[in-house]
Amino acid sequence: MVHLARRHGHPPAPQPRPPTDLPLPLLPPPSLASLLLAAVASSPSLPHLRHLHGLLVRLHPYLPLPSTPFLLSRLLRRLAALPLPLPPTPTPLRYAVAVFSSLSPPDPFLAAALLRFAHLTQPPLETFRVFSGLRRAHGRDLPFLPFAFSPLAKSAAAARSLPAAAGAHAVSLLLGGFDKHRFVENSLIGAYVACGDVGAARKVLDEMVVKDVISWTSIVAAYSRSRDMGSAEEVFALCPVKDMVAWTAMVTGYAQNAMPVKALEAFEQMAGAGMPIDEVSLTGAISACAQLGAVRRAVWIQEIADRSGLGRNVVVGSGLVDMYAKCGLIDEACRVFEGMQEKNVYTYSSMIVGLASHGRANDAIALFNDMVRRADVEPNHVTFIGVLTACSHAGMVKEGRYYFAQMKDRYGILPSADHYTCMVDLLGRAGLVIEALDLVKSMTVEPHGGVWGALLGACRIHGNTKVAKVAAQHLFKLEPEGIGNYVLLSNTLASAGEWDEVSKVRKLMRIRGLKKDPAVSSFEGRDGLVHQFFAGDNTHPWMHEIKKTLLELRARLKLAGYVPVLSSVVYNVSDEEKERLLMGHSEKLALSFGLLTLESRSSIRIVKNLRICEDCHLFIRLVSKVEPIEIIVRDNMRFHHFRDGECSCGGFW
Repeated sequence: MVHLARRHGHPPAPQPRPPTDLPLPLLPPPSLASLLLAAVASSPSLPHLRHLHGLLVRLHPYLPLPSTPFLLSRLLRRLAALPLPLPPTPTPLRYAVAVFSSLSPPDPFLAAALLRFAHLTQPPLETFRVFSGLRRAHGRDLPFLPFAFSPLAKSAAAARSLPAAAGAHAVSLLLGGFDKHRFVENSLIGAYVACGDVGAARKVLDEMVVKDVISWTSIVAAYSRSRDMGSAEEVFALCPVKDMVAWTAMVTGYAQNAMPVKALEAFEQMAGAGMPIDEVSLTGAISACAQLGAVRRAVWIQEIADRSGLGRNVVVGSGLVDMYAKCGLIDEACRVFEGMQEKNVYTYSSMIVGLASHGRANDAIALFNDMVRRADVEPNHVTFIGVLTACSHAGMVKEGRYYFAQMKDRYGILPSADHYTCMVDLLGRAGLVIEALDLVKSMTVEPHGGVWGALLGACRIHGNTKVAKVAAQHLFKLEPEGIGNYVLLSNTLASAGEWDEVSKVRKLMRIRGLKKDPAVSSFEGRDGLVHQFFAGDNTHPWMHEIKKTLLELRARLKLAGYVPVLSSVVYNVSDEEKERLLMGHSEKLALSFGLLTLESRSSIRIVKNLRICEDCHLFIRLVSKVEPIEIIVRDNMRFHHFRDGECSCGGFW
C-alpha cells in the first residue's frame, strides 16, 4: 500500500503507535523443573527436603523425561550438605538409598549420585559397600556411568587403603573400561598417591591417552612428597602446559626437601613466566629463603609479598617473621611482627622461636606472657617448644621447669618427645646430665632420636663418656644411618683421650659404610651470590687471598691473647697439625672471604651446617674486637651475634 500511494502521488498513511500504557512483554514463566530445582537447592532441613521429595514423586508424570533423575541427584547433593538428623529419624544413607530406589528401572545417573553421597557423608570404605549392594541388587540392569567410579577412588584415597584403590581401579576396568576416562584416571592417580604408591600412580599417568595439567601436577607433587625430586623434575619437564599449581608443586617440593637454592630458582622462573603468585608458592619461597639464610633474597621475597598484597596474609606474615629470624635479621622479624594487623598462634610461635634462637630468652618469655594474658591467644605445642628452647639457650633451668609443668597443668598440652628433647637439652647444657638421663627414663612417651641426641650432645659438652655411651647405644638402634651420632660419640671419647674406644666407633662407621658429613659454611656476597666453603677447602678462586688474610688475622689475634683451643680437633695428631687443621675450618674461611669482599661497617653473616667449635667461636669473637664489624653466625643450634669482642650467647651454647 505504501508503494502504491507513492506511485499515485498520495502521501503514505500514518502508522498507528502502540499505546504507552500497555505493560511490557513478560518473560515466559519458569518451568516446573526449574522451580523444583531452586526449592531443593535452598532446602533448610531434612523434613523440608523429604516433603519436596514427595512432591517430586507426585509430579513425576508432568516433568520432562530426564528431569526426575537430575532433580533426585540434586536432592542427594543437598542432603549431603545438611547436618546429621537426630534419632529416631532414619540415617541419611538409608534415606539416600530410598531416594535411589524410588525410580524404576534403576537410573545410572542417580546411582553415581548415590555413590558420591556415600563418599561425602559416610566413613571412606562405606562407599564400596554401597557399590557392592547396587551390584548385587541390580546386576546388569544397572549400567554404571564413568563418573560413578570417581567416588570409589576418592574413598580409597580418604581411607589411605591401597587394596581399596586397586579395587576401584579393577572395577572401573572390568565394568566397561572406564579407567580410560580422564577424570576417572585422575581420581585413580590421586588414590594411589594418597596411599603412597607413586609407582602405580605413574603407571596410570603413562597409560593415559590424554593427560591434563591435573594429571601431571599430581605426579609431580607425589614425587616431591616421597623425596624423589629427580623424578619430580623429569615429570615436570615433560608437562606440556605448566600452570601455577605445577610450578607451586616444584617450589614447595624443593623447599620441603631441603633444596632451598633450587626452590628459589624455580620461584624466580615461575614469576618470570608470568604465573600468578599465591599464598602457597610464596610460603614455599619464604621457607627456602629461611633455610638458606640469604638476606638479599629475603628482601626480594618481602617486595613480592608487598606487591602482591599477600604480605597482610597471616600465614605469609608468620612465614616472613620466621624467614627474617632465620636470616639473622631478628630486629626486622620484630618489625614485621609488630606491623601485622592479624596475629594467630603461629605468628606468636614463630616470633618466640626466633627470639629464642637469637639468645633473647627474656624477650621470648615476655612475648609468651603477653600472648596469653593480653592478646588472649591460646598457646600450642610449638609455642612451648619455643619457650623451652629460650630457657635452654640461656641456661634458665628454674624457668624451664616452670613452663614445662605449666604446659600440662594449665593448658592441657601433654608433653611430646620434642618437649622432652628441649628439657633434656636444658638440663644437659646446664651440667645436670644425670638428671637429664633420669628424665628420659621417666618419659611418658617413647623417646625418639632427638631426645637421645640432646643427651649425647650434653655429654660432649661436659665430657661424660659413661652416659654418652648409653645415649649412643639407643641412637645406633633408632638411627643406624645417622652419621652425626657416631661422630658425636667419637668426638666425646676423643676429648676424653679414650682413643681405643674412638677406634671402635670409627671401625663401626666403616663397616656400616657411613661417611662423615663435611662441614660447610655459606656466605652471601654483595651480588646476592651464595659462596660455600668446606673444611680444608682449596677450590675457591680467592683461596690464596683468603688464607693470607687468615694468617694475618691469627697473628693479630695472638698479640691480643688468642690461644688456639686444640681440643676442638678430635684427631690424635701433633699440636702443630691441630693448629693447621683449625685454620682450615669452614667458618674461618667464610669469615676471611667476607672481610675481603664486603664494604667496611657491613655485617658478615655466615650459615654453618654443624655446631660451631670452641676454637672458631673464640676466634670470631676476638675478630669482632679488633675489627669494627658485627659477625652473625647461624649454626645448627642457634645464632651467635659477635660484636665488640662479645657474643650474644654469653659463652653458653
